[in-house]
Amino acid sequence: MSPNNLGDLIRRDADLDKTAVIDLSQADAPRHFSFRDLDVYANAVARGLIERGLSRGDRVAILSANRAEYVATLFGIMRAGLVAVPVNFKFPRETIDFILADSGAKFVFCDPERQSHLPLERFSGGGNASAVTFGVEQDFLSPDPFTPITPQPREPAMFLYTSGSTGVPKGVVLSHQSHLWVVQTRLGGQNLSYHHYLIAAPLYHMNALSLVQLATAAHATVVLLPQFSAQQYIDCIRRYRCTWLTGVPPMMAMMLREKEQLARADLSSVKFIRMGSAPVSESLMATLKSAFPAAAITNAYGTTEAGPVVFGPHPNGLAQPELSVGYPHPQVKTRLVHESGRESDSGELEMWSPALMNGYHNRPELPSPITPDGFYRTGDVFRRDANGFHFFAGRTDDMFVSGGENIYPGDVERMLETHPAIAQSCVVPIDDEIKGTKPVAFVVVKQGAALTESDVKQFALAHAPAYQHPRSVWFIDSLPLSSTNKIDRATLKREAAARLKT
Repeated sequence: MSPNNLGDLIRRDADLDKTAVIDLSQADAPRHFSFRDLDVYANAVARGLIERGLSRGDRVAILSANRAEYVATLFGIMRAGLVAVPVNFKFPRETIDFILADSGAKFVFCDPERQSHLPLERFSGGGNASAVTFGVEQDFLSPDPFTPITPQPREPAMFLYTSGSTGVPKGVVLSHQSHLWVVQTRLGGQNLSYHHYLIAAPLYHMNALSLVQLATAAHATVVLLPQFSAQQYIDCIRRYRCTWLTGVPPMMAMMLREKEQLARADLSSVKFIRMGSAPVSESLMATLKSAFPAAAITNAYGTTEAGPVVFGPHPNGLAQPELSVGYPHPQVKTRLVHESGRESDSGELEMWSPALMNGYHNRPELPSPITPDGFYRTGDVFRRDANGFHFFAGRTDDMFVSGGENIYPGDVERMLETHPAIAQSCVVPIDDEIKGTKPVAFVVVKQGAALTESDVKQFALAHAPAYQHPRSVWFIDSLPLSSTNKIDRATLKREAAARLKT
């Protein structure tokens, strides 16, 4: 029987004592959690939140690195008819506080390293795999059963916050039905229970979150790292015989640089590698194929607003070109819209699927990205070949992706220009073999002020996520302008490339 609550994905007709999660949040003490453990704790979380007075539709945040408690808590929140809000703990404190306030979160679950001003439950630091290790408050430990609520159509299950061109994170409202469709569609009647999914991407990101949901519904095992480390990642493949790898391309590139460890490790267990969230280069694809000759390697595409199911195999069985993201999924409607407004073989991807978001939470001032006929404007530009395969070309705006993280130059520039010695700045991307691209900055210093490259970098690291800090900083007298009196970014991109060659 298919679940109707996104928090109720555990199959109770299968072996509940099978390992669901191998938690490596403590490298020297792996913890194994069964499906029964997850089920008991999810029920305890649901009941405990309701007993604390939370009402259906209230938001509950999770501020934590990856760990088994995160997974069970996520399920428990949704079982209770509450809305889960995974928060990027790498954001600056003020951004985290904004998300908690914007979402209207009434309760927060934290790991031992985080803190919140809201009522919170702190995950314990360790212990054996049992319900008791999940928390310290007795009202979150009861083993009694709980009946998950039956959601109404389009009832929210999750808010996933994503940055936008405005620089202020937007809460993407996702319903139970939207991501139950994702899970059921990805399962497609297959038996995936034999898989060991290795997940090192953060659970506040759609990439990892949707895969955990798939693995749970498939009754498969997740090997869960708190964060990515190339050497630990390789060791996990070997130690736990992982069959399915997922992540952003820079993670794979960093892993492939550990040539000596790769040569020693038995990687024959890997059957599938799925990359997403950033473009894949030809060289990366070729090196992956050499390192994992028995694996099917997929260059995937998805968005927070419309989920990870967009493209798939060709209906006529044609081989997918290496750098293509695939052919439109049969249950997804797509079109490419040229700048002229006409459909074309090259243009911005507009799409519709059952996974489409309800909208952005609490942001009435934003122009809707949904067209009058219900398609989502992705802002991503694709081209389509004669066989219908799609290839990612770029963004409709100045945004660029560095290591799977979206970087909007305006966000970084506004942050840099809060420095008392900086008059103006312009941030542009340069190519990088690991990150795909990375930010560099041109800076105009205020008259009479003194500033070094190190000063700028340290300021950026203190006031923004680390991935946004400019890797090189050049001081110039003035920023070049285009014919429309806007900053000429194209000229500065060429200038940055030339400077790095000298």
